[in-house]
Amino acid sequence: MQKGAENIEFTEITPQADIAADRHGARAKCLQRLVRMDLPLPRTVALSFDAVRRIAQGTLPDVAALMSVFGAAPLVSVRPSSENQDWGGPASILNIGMNDSRHAALCSTHGETAANALYLRFIQAYAVHVARLDPDMFEPEAPSRDALRAALDAYAEETDDPFPQDPGRQLLEVLRSMARAWEGTTARLLRQAKGAPAEAGLGMLVQAMVLGVGPGESGSGVIQFVDSVTGQRRIVGRYLSQSQGRDAISAREGALFLTRDPRGAALEDRCPDLVARLRRYGDTCRLNLREEMRIDFTIEAGRLWVLDALRVPRSARGAVRMAVMLADEGIIPREEALCRIEPRAVSELLHSQVDPTGPRHVIAHGIAASPGAATGRLVFGSAAAQASAARGEPCILVRRETTPEDIRGMHAAAGVMTERGGMTSHAAVIARGLGVPCVVGISDMRLNRRDGVLITAGGHKLHEGDIVTLDGTSGQVLLGPVKMLEPALDDAFQALMGWAEEACDIGVRANADTPADAQMARRFGADGIGLCRTEHMFFEADRLTVMHEMIFADRAQDRASVLARLLPMQRADFKRLFEIMQGLPVCIRLFDPPLHEFLPQSREGVRDLAEALGMPVSDVQRRVQALSEFNPMLGMRGVRLGITIPEIYDMQARAIFEATIEASRQGDPVVPEIMIPLVSAMREVELVKTRIDSLAAAVRTERGVDFDYRLGVMVETPRAALRAGDIVQHAAFLSFGTNDLTQMTYGLSRDDAGRFMGSYVKQGVFAEDPFHILDAEGVGELLRIGAERGREARPGVTLSICGEHGGNAESIAFCRAAGFDYVSCSPFRVPVARLAAAQLALGEQVHADRGGADEQPLALRS
Repeated sequence: MQKGAENIEFTEITPQADIAADRHGARAKCLQRLVRMDLPLPRTVALSFDAVRRIAQGTLPDVAALMSVFGAAPLVSVRPSSENQDWGGPASILNIGMNDSRHAALCSTHGETAANALYLRFIQAYAVHVARLDPDMFEPEAPSRDALRAALDAYAEETDDPFPQDPGRQLLEVLRSMARAWEGTTARLLRQAKGAPAEAGLGMLVQAMVLGVGPGESGSGVIQFVDSVTGQRRIVGRYLSQSQGRDAISAREGALFLTRDPRGAALEDRCPDLVARLRRYGDTCRLNLREEMRIDFTIEAGRLWVLDALRVPRSARGAVRMAVMLADEGIIPREEALCRIEPRAVSELLHSQVDPTGPRHVIAHGIAASPGAATGRLVFGSAAAQASAARGEPCILVRRETTPEDIRGMHAAAGVMTERGGMTSHAAVIARGLGVPCVVGISDMRLNRRDGVLITAGGHKLHEGDIVTLDGTSGQVLLGPVKMLEPALDDAFQALMGWAEEACDIGVRANADTPADAQMARRFGADGIGLCRTEHMFFEADRLTVMHEMIFADRAQDRASVLARLLPMQRADFKRLFEIMQGLPVCIRLFDPPLHEFLPQSREGVRDLAEALGMPVSDVQRRVQALSEFNPMLGMRGVRLGITIPEIYDMQARAIFEATIEASRQGDPVVPEIMIPLVSAMREVELVKTRIDSLAAAVRTERGVDFDYRLGVMVETPRAALRAGDIVQHAAFLSFGTNDLTQMTYGLSRDDAGRFMGSYVKQGVFAEDPFHILDAEGVGELLRIGAERGREARPGVTLSICGEHGGNAESIAFCRAAGFDYVSCSPFRVPVARLAAAQLALGEQVHADRGGADEQPLALRS
């Protein structure tokens, strides 16, 4: 034992060695499994998490004893081994033990070029990662004697010491440097961002070097047997032959083929037995490790060595196909295949995505509010977006923030980006419902409508008509067109969703406002419609005109007369929804927004409306001012509007009942669910219920047909949650609208919180954006109180949430624990919610949990 060294244990990796992923890391455990499978691995020693931690604290290992494992004058490498391979670690250091004498010996046995390359590579790595010298001083150069001498001189000049020649000292410094790097603040923050606990340990592996140089076939490479992006069976990788140059590994009719180098024959022709062995090793890894693995290999003088096997990196679509293939082949059970897919990743399969292998020129960042990607020409207004769509040209709608008046422009646009807003801002919610990519809260851009220019923080000036790509998955805005991947709703996706539906034990409905939304909900297997926001049906041009006339009518009978023109339109809307859902439940929310949202705010808009209505501009302006409120989201909207202007709810209820009768004649019986929004008091429900019951009786008498319906309440105010026991006496269901409930509980504007929410989360004020992840402690307590009091007063009451939180795994876990019957979310989030619910339902029945199985299969963890 060297002077000052302590007994830091190390373990040689053998089939029987006591190696565990939670003590030595996933890579160490994987290497032991490779040894057990009789793959040809170089001798390897593992240092435990505790040993590495002690090294970082200053305890010196007995490197002489460690080096003696590898024989006389060894060359070794040191690689990190964290508990989860995705947590990363310090860079590997190769060729430890290289020095002047070893270089001279290699010159005589392997040639000067090979010896120079090996020594130079080690000097560069040691200087940058161990001595922490400027990387620019040690940039890779052609492996000549001059380059080698220059690197040695540069090291000596910067450190005032010659390059260390003692292999033991080299190894000691490498171990100490890597251990301290893992304990550093930057490394800790990086791995915590990847989901690692702050105290996560690092193991290290010391492995005998296989140089990959020498007489005969020699070289090194990596190979995998599936495509990382698509998950399809395809052999890809690279191989650097020391004698022939670089070979590219590809697939030819399903067989391994290493393409011909211009200076020689293909490896498959040169060494067919080695190629066949690589294929066998790939099959062996897949069967025994129950995972698609990438194999690091080296060929030295015609002998094949396997250095490592790592889980193949993969995109979301690649992960789904790989999991399904492994399940179809019987390698893993379907339950484990389900639990290997992160629910949020599923949303990437439903939309076009930016190809991760292509270049991207990022010009702005914001909040990723609606996933997917789209390329189009910039437009700065809804009218321009509609005109672009009419020409068949995809466009990206840019607004400071959207309003209900922008809905038609959002329908027409291929993507939406806003300067302001958060995860539950108007733009974000509507875009997710439409399945349109959206980035909001882009604080590093400024829209100048007057000059028709969009200015980014980097100084880019973009004009209307310029082409950009919007990446709603990452929250980035890219300059120009980029390579895209199409949605992946293929057989693998359908199989996975089928398995999820079988395992799911909570209902998953969709928020759908239009027939197109309902069709999408059916396509994604929704259990019904949990929220139909009827106000979105009123923004079409012909209906908006009628709404304007209703708003300007002075008497109740005049309002009812005008609304009668909307009745057949609403009836047709509801009938179509009932037909599409084919007997599945449809929950229709009565009119909710304040009336001012249907009126123009600009002087030009007021003038146009006055002309359309044949009224003086001053009269129109007075009505607009009369309807304006200091805080319209807490003003006359929802049930308050339904009670003060009951003609609106009367028309809607009649349309629902008449559509129910017509749809039931042609298909399955329809039992509509009618939801009253923004309730705070039991008396509000009584008043609305009395009128709706009366209308139902009238329609039954007029049509001579009986029908059923269910009346319920949307719980969006804290008081409604607290008084749920009273309110539920008149309600068959309680649907908690978590968007508004979060807004009112926190006293936060969901449209404006995005301006400071990032800072709040960074400083730990909130653990997460409460509009993105349900606040289980605060808002969740109101949900529990409302659910318990509602269920106590009416045991058979149906409970659900229908805010955007309904598509989050965290919210679904909460709802299952609280005994809710279903969640409802936008159609494109239904598969995400379904998978999350299935994983929660499976619980302990599967071999891997949702948080870890996709990152690292059980075979590599224990």
